[in-house]
Amino acid sequence: MAVIKNEKTGCWEVRTYYKDILGNRKQKTKRGFAKKSEALDWERSFKLQQDNDLNMSFEDFYKIYLEDISARIKENSTNSKVIVVEKKILPFFGKKPINSIKPADVRKWQTELLNMRKSNGEKYSPTYIKTIHAQLSAIFNHAVDFYGLSSNPARKAGTIGKEESKEMLFWTQDEYQLFIEQIADKPQFYYAFEMLYWTGIRCGELLALTTEDIDFENKKLRINKSYQRIKGKDVITDPKTRKSNRIIIMPDFLVEEMEEYTKGLYGYKPDDRIFQISKTSLHNELARGSKLAGLQKIRVHDLRHSHVSLLIQLGYSALAIAERVGHEAVKITYRYAHLFPTVQTEMADKLSQEREGMINVKKE
Repeated sequence: MAVIKNEKTGCWEVRTYYKDILGNRKQKTKRGFAKKSEALDWERSFKLQQDNDLNMSFEDFYKIYLEDISARIKENSTNSKVIVVEKKILPFFGKKPINSIKPADVRKWQTELLNMRKSNGEKYSPTYIKTIHAQLSAIFNHAVDFYGLSSNPARKAGTIGKEESKEMLFWTQDEYQLFIEQIADKPQFYYAFEMLYWTGIRCGELLALTTEDIDFENKKLRINKSYQRIKGKDVITDPKTRKSNRIIIMPDFLVEEMEEYTKGLYGYKPDDRIFQISKTSLHNELARGSKLAGLQKIRVHDLRHSHVSLLIQLGYSALAIAERVGHEAVKITYRYAHLFPTVQTEMADKLSQEREGMINVKKE
């Protein structure tokens, strides 16, 4: 390694060598340091990272963690992690050697986190606080599992926050009909909401659809991708989970509607997205139509809940519904348990009949 001053720029730079994952010798040059001490600090950090030495700072290990996981999770998930870590975790732990962080340090950070306020003066929700703490714990777990850290101080410190169950809103079929009539003047949104309500697909799955995904003859809708808008760019990813890859049989009227709609998409290529609109515009149109129809305000995702609710009302099992909507496990479908018809009354009636039958037999 060498730390030298560039006479042309007046800045310090580091030149060093390292071995890549295949054992090949590589050169690394880092320029632009105003002070020699800054260059030396970077040189030390780089060497600790290359040696996987846990005397490295938490911030330097976080860079390793991010590189390790970025190829394994979706880009939008990575971006979410980056925001949480850089705003809520690095300011406190960033400069500390990761192997020197104790449960007591985490407890102090937890206290600060619990007292933090948003720009409007409100405290962060228990669910968000739990998410932040879980992310800190995930970084320490990564260090334990793959880099030899002795223990996870965040786990020893204990978790904070709690998971709050979100209210599950949905529209009945009659309510949906009132809504859809209010937006019939905007065909693209009309057909988008028809797809959401009558198939139960997710918003990202809807916005990723192409004409190649609809088999009109066999009434089949293929779900094998999802749409995200990330850093101003359209990004097509795999669906949310493995079970999200599925084939949905569409009702006849919806097949006819979509065939009519797609025939009017002049200039579209087979792999162009059918609905070239944004999640925000869907949300705004949903709010507009709801207000005009005099309905309770729901989210776009609640149309998926509405579809599940309708299927339950029609008498379908949790297993069949889970397969249609792409739930990873049937237990997710059972979150709608309060909507499934109860057989308690029927059970009680049967027991009464059995008892009465026994009494009649004795009398005879």
